[in-house]
Parts: sequence; C-alpha cells; structure tokens
Amino acid sequence: MPEQAHPAGDGVAVASRIQQLLLPKTPPACRWGCIGVMNRMATALGGDYFDFISMPDGREMVFIGDVTGHDIQSSVVMSLVYGFLHHCALTVDNPLSMVSQLNRFLVRFADHGVELDHHFSSTLFLGIIDPASLRMEYVNAGHVPPRVLRRNSLHRLASTSPPVGFFAEAEVTTGFFGFEREDRLLLYTDGILDASNGTETFGAERLDAFLKTTAGSYIRFMDELAAALRDFGAGDPPDDDCSAIVIDIREPGTGA
Repeated sequence: MPEQAHPAGDGVAVASRIQQLLLPKTPPACRWGCIGVMNRMATALGGDYFDFISMPDGREMVFIGDVTGHDIQSSVVMSLVYGFLHHCALTVDNPLSMVSQLNRFLVRFADHGVELDHHFSSTLFLGIIDPASLRMEYVNAGHVPPRVLRRNSLHRLASTSPPVGFFAEAEVTTGFFGFEREDRLLLYTDGILDASNGTETFGAERLDAFLKTTAGSYIRFMDELAAALRDFGAGDPPDDDCSAIVIDIREPGTGA
C-alpha cells in the first residue's frame, strides 16, 4: 500500500504541540523565592525554551536558551537540549559539566547530520541555586546577560562561554552569584531586546529602566513587562520569540 502524503503543516502542528508540552505550564513553588514566567512565540515553532529542575541534593536548577532558527529542525534541537539537560540533572551536579557534555553532544549530532545543513546550536544560561545559602553557580553560554536588581543597582551575569553546539572543545567556565533577600533575578531571551516598533528596538537600556522602575510583585512585574512589549510594538505580533523568567528572592530555606 503506498504511503499517504501528509501536508507539511501537519508536521509543524505536531512539532508545535511537542514544544508546548516541554515548556512548563506553571513555575514551581519554592520557599526561598517566587517565580513568574512569560513566553510569547512569534510563530507556531519557537526557538526559546526554559525549565526548572529539582536536583537530587535539594538544589534548584533553572535554564533558559534560544536555539538557532524557527523551523522543525530547530524544534528538534530544542527537544534534544531539553531532554539532555533533564537526563544530565539526575547524575551530574554542576553546570560546567552539564554544559560541556551538552556542547559535545550537539557537535557530534551535527557532525552526523551535515547533510541537513542546519546548526545544532543554542545560547544557554544554566544556573543551580542552593536554597540554604542562596548562592548560584552558573554557566552563561553566549546568552543575553541576566539581570539582578538589588535595591536600585543592577548586576549583569555576563557570558562565561560560547554558545553550545559550535566547537567540541569550547572552553566552558563557571560563574557564581550570591543572592540577598529581596533581590530580583530576570532571565530572558534576545527577542525582548530586539522587539521593534518599526524605527527602534526595545533594547537593553529600556529593559534596565523598566526593571528599576517597576515595583510590586513578581506577577505584576511579568504582566507589566508583557504589556510594555505589546505597547512598544503597537500591538503587532512579535518578530521573534520573547521569553522571560523573574525570580524574587525571599529568604534562605529549602527547595520546593
């Protein structure tokens, strides 16, 4: 019996549903902090991904990234990264090893699929927070720098490594940050900075000003960020995916 032809749109729809299954529906409840999330996809298939993982030793892992492209192959890369990190978290206890292993995995995968003419690469920020000390160990693999608002000062968690998936022996280094009570951590993707109104982009300066001047709960902050992006773009759909995680640090404690 000959194979039935399926419209290309069927594959896109299936891939889109899988992506939505991977993204967390609600952020985890943590005694040491309050977490809010936002995800605005520009097309049916997005390149942004993020998640939260409770480690076996009680620490909490958060990651956010942006794969190259917005097509079915990109959705495959997103699924690979997501699955690899979840599996890695069962046995590996530090960001440096996780990101190094992920990088080598993606490079090998790309080498086996050179005929696909697609980069199996991604920016990635991966942090592991110790709830007892509020200390975060992280790797920033070419991702836009997260912001930490402490009172009226901003701290940027700059890149520590190149994006994953390009060079098998890329040098990966670790950063550390100690949180204090009432710090606000903002993780986001470059779609927020690149959001356009036709003449200019939202940009880092506007994001920093928004972070400094928007008070209130993490829920209100995320609602107002989404509204600010919509207003800036005059209500037009975004050209790129816009994702963000905000974590309001409360006090040292236990995990979820």
